Formats: sequence, structure tokens, C-alpha cells
Amino acid sequence: MDFLALILCVSLALVFVQALRFLEKKAITSPSNLPPGPPPLPVIGNLLELGNLPHKSLAKLARTYGPIIKLRLGSITTIVVSSPSVAREILQAHDASFSNRMVPDTITPFKQDELGLPWAPISPLWRNLRRVCSLHIFTNKKLDSTQHLRLKKVQELLAHVKISARVGSAVDIGEAAFRTSLNFLSNTIFSLDLADPSSVSATEFKKTVSRIMVEAGKPNIADYFPVLKKIDPQGSRRRMKMYFGQMLDLFEGLIQKRLQMRAASDYVRKDDVLDTLINRCEDKNEDMEIFQIKHLMLLLFNQAISELWILFVGHRICFAGTDTTSSTLEWAMAELLNSPEKLSRVQVELDQVIGNSNLVDESDMACLPYLQAIVKETFRLHPPIPLLLPRKSGAELEISGVTVPEGTQVFINVWAIGRDGTLWEDLNAFMPERFLVSQINVKGQSFELIPFGGGWRICPSLPLALRMLHMMLGSLLNCFNWKLEGGIEPVT
Repeated sequence: MDFLALILCVSLALVFVQALRFLEKKAITSPSNLPPGPPPLPVIGNLLELGNLPHKSLAKLARTYGPIIKLRLGSITTIVVSSPSVAREILQAHDASFSNRMVPDTITPFKQDELGLPWAPISPLWRNLRRVCSLHIFTNKKLDSTQHLRLKKVQELLAHVKISARVGSAVDIGEAAFRTSLNFLSNTIFSLDLADPSSVSATEFKKTVSRIMVEAGKPNIADYFPVLKKIDPQGSRRRMKMYFGQMLDLFEGLIQKRLQMRAASDYVRKDDVLDTLINRCEDKNEDMEIFQIKHLMLLLFNQAISELWILFVGHRICFAGTDTTSSTLEWAMAELLNSPEKLSRVQVELDQVIGNSNLVDESDMACLPYLQAIVKETFRLHPPIPLLLPRKSGAELEISGVTVPEGTQVFINVWAIGRDGTLWEDLNAFMPERFLVSQINVKGQSFELIPFGGGWRICPSLPLALRMLHMMLGSLLNCFNWKLEGGIEPVT
């Protein structure tokens, strides 16, 4: 049964319950200055207005109702923001009030310390996790020290492409780049490859990660009708709990194996995240226990792997069952293959700066402004998550002259912001040149371009993702001449 049919069936069952709730709430006074928006249908609200591509449907609604609109998705009041000025109010001026998430029902079986950084509420635990990320994993010093690992994995990526070129087969850029990133990440944390096809445990791990991402991308009717959460009608929560349990078992095995290795007299300490965390546990001044490490591994790994999956393979936003972006790397390659003159320009830049067929070193990035502009323009046209992960209003607030009630779900439509004709000239054209003289960045300070969000909830692995994206894209462009599969000509 598809999602729309499920909505209609459940709607009939909910009519009576909703009618009773309506009578209960009728006497409650709602804020009089709510944002404008389309009138909702009984029971299902505005769910049917979302269409197959919600970010585009919501952008169209914003052109009618304004940059901040109100919807009712099932029984969930939702605000959608489609302008940088309103996004700045939420992500900067009122960041503390909008810092918590609307947690999907598939995540609710887990304790607060198992939710992961994307979903965990702001708390001392969450701050400690962010501190671990900022001080021990994603600092410039730490990333510089692990650059040789990224270089090795990019070399493996190029070797894979070279084999494909030799036999004349097409290259699945997204899948190959994700495998490269996954192996780099697993080497950074565990000093081993978790995308090694010859390893049974690695194969099982990759299957589990894939199942988690697919499950996370499925629409779950319980998210729109909380009254159904207790019965888990689609079984999503049960399956997700099983998948995460499998990952925890794997991490537990890796941790125990490392502890046994460290007990040996000839053990040589590894410069990876696991050894760093075990060292912290052994430091009496640090508030961390060994049993906490596997949960921290789950949090860090799922945070980073989710972002890498979105960047390099694509993802389904858990929102009305809609397919959204392909990967950033694939979009960049697709746009360049469709714009031969821009592809030629970036290859000339790469040849002049690092020499033809050489790998891009991270230290070269400051000297490659056109490559950086290509990545920014790809983020503008094809943001990895068109609707940023939803936030939740912690209090009733006035935003841009309208009232946002407490408990409201809030989406930032970064796709709409990137296609705003008042902000961008030739907004549908792929024009990296627009960023050559611009100070706009993707690090959360420029609200015209916030593919990774902003404020406290900006993704902590952003520095790693940007390094890998530029390094892989630049190396692929500099080491090979590319063309579309099957002799397809670029669209002019």
C-alpha cells in the first residue's frame, strides 16, 4: 500500500478521534497573528498539497503566501521558511528557542544518549558530544593529521575509475565516492575499511547502513498522526531498532578487540578516534566510561555517514515519501558535463595550479577558486537536504511580524532560498562565476546559502565533508576526461 492510500485509509479511522479532539480544543484560544497559508483539509490537513517534490511545492506556496507560511501536516502544525532574512531570525537571533528537533517516531525507541547528534535534545550530554567532535575529531589539526588517509582513499577511487575507463564501462560516481568516504571514515575511527567487499563483517555493515538510510527515508504516518505511534502501523520503529542494535553489536566487538590488543605488551597506539576515546576513559580526569564508547561511536558514525550518504549517494527526505536530491558530487559532475566550457575552465585551473593528472591536495584549495565556486553553485542549485532537518519551537515567539506557536515544527526551505529571484540573477542557470567575487560561504554565516544549516545545529562534520568533496571532485576532473554515457550530447 503506497503512502497516499495509507493516509486515506487511516484518515477514516481518525475522523472520530479528531472530532473529539476538535471539540476539546475549540475553547482554547489560538494566537491570532499566525502566518498565512493554504486552508487545511479535515484530518489530513495540507499533506496532499506537498506533491511529489515538497520543496518545489512549498516554494510555489511561498510565492503566493509569503516567506513564512503555516501548514497542518496531519495533526502537526508546521511553519515553512523560504527567505534568508527569516532563516537568520530562526537560526541566529532565536537559535536557542529553535535548537531542538522534531524527533521521528523511528528514533523514539532509543534513549536520549542513543538518539545521535542530529536528533538529541540540547543538554549537557549533547554539548559533551559536540565538544568531542570539535576537540578530537573535526578540528583542523586533527583533519590535517589524517590527510594521508584521505589521499590514499582518493587514490583508490581513481584506480577504480581507471579500470572502468580501460574496459569502457560507465562509472557510478555517487556509489564509488560513497565507498571511498565510508572507508576513510572507518579508517579514521577504527583503522579499518568498512566497505571492503572481501570482508564479511564489512559487507554486513554496509547492508545495515543502507537499510537504516532507506528506513529513515520512508514516510511514516505516525509522524503526522501521533495518536498512531503506540501501534507503529508500518513497523518502521521496530525495524530501525533492530538495525541500530546490529550496529551496536558490531561496535561492541570492535571495541573489545581493541581492548585486547591494547593489553598486549607490544601494542602500538593508533592515531584513530577509538584509541582517543579509550585514552579518555583511562584518564581519571575525564568523565567517560568504556561502556559509553559504543553509543558514542553510533552517534558519531551515523551522523557522519548520514551526511556523506547525502553528499555522495543521495537521500530520501523523511517527508511525505518524496525522492529528493541526488548527490552533490554527481550533481556537480552532471552540471559540468552539461556545460563543456565550464568543465574546460576548471580543468585549465587545475592544470595550471597542480599539473595535469595530479591529485588535488587539500593545501591546494586556496589556489583553486573556480573549483570552490563550482561546489558552491552546486549547493545553491541542488542542496543535499532541500528542507533542512525539522526544528521545533521551544516557546511562542514573534518571527517577522507573525506568531510561531510553541511546539511548532519548522522547516527551512534552502532549495527555495537558492532559487529566489530577488537574490540571484539567472537563478536557474549553472553559473559558478557568481561566487568568484562573492564572500558567501556554506559555513552557516551566509543565510543565502546554508546547505548544512546554521547555528548550534549546523552539522559538525562539515569541515570533513568539504575537504573530501573538493579533493574528490578536483582529482576526478584533473585525472580524467569525462563524457556522458552512451554518446549523449549536452543539453544546450
